[in-house]
Amino acid sequence: MTLEQLAGVGARAGALLVARGETLAVVDGATSGLISAGLLAMPGASAFYRGGGIIYSLKGRRIVLGHEPGTLRGLTSATEAYALAQAELIARRYDADWGIAETGAAGPGRHPLGVASGTSAIGVVGPGGIRAAITVHTGSEDRLGNMHAFAMAALTLLAEALEP
Repeated sequence: MTLEQLAGVGARAGALLVARGETLAVVDGATSGLISAGLLAMPGASAFYRGGGIIYSLKGRRIVLGHEPGTLRGLTSATEAYALAQAELIARRYDADWGIAETGAAGPGRHPLGVASGTSAIGVVGPGGIRAAITVHTGSEDRLGNMHAFAMAALTLLAEALEP
C-alpha cells in the first residue's frame, strides 16, 4: 500500500467534506500520522482539515485531546468505544463537525496493554449523532503493513460515513 492509495481515499473523503461545507479533526494512534497524511495530500485540504495529533502516551493524549482527568476512565485502548470517545474529544477540541480516531497495535509484538499486533479500532463521529466504528484485525506482525492497513480502513470508514 502506498501514500498515493491513501491519498486517493483521503481525497474522496475531503471532497465530500468540502461539498458539505464541514470540517474534520484527526487523532492518529498506531497509524502514526498516515490518516492525516492521506487527507492532507489533497490540494485545498485547509478547507476542511482543522488539525489533530498523534497519541502515543497518556501525557500526549491529555495534551492532544485537552480532556479533563477521568474523562476516559474505564475505556480500554484499541476498542471501538475508546476510538469513538477520542473522536468526540478531538472534534470538540478543534471545534470540527467531524472527528476520527484510530487506536491500535501496529507491532511487532504485543502492545503494552496486551493488544495483539495487527489490531486497530477506528471511530468516526459527525453531525446529527453520526457514529461509526470498526475493528481491524490483520493477523500480521508487519508494522508498516499494519499502519497502512489501519489508515486505509480509517479513511474508508470516514468516506463511507460522509456519503449520502
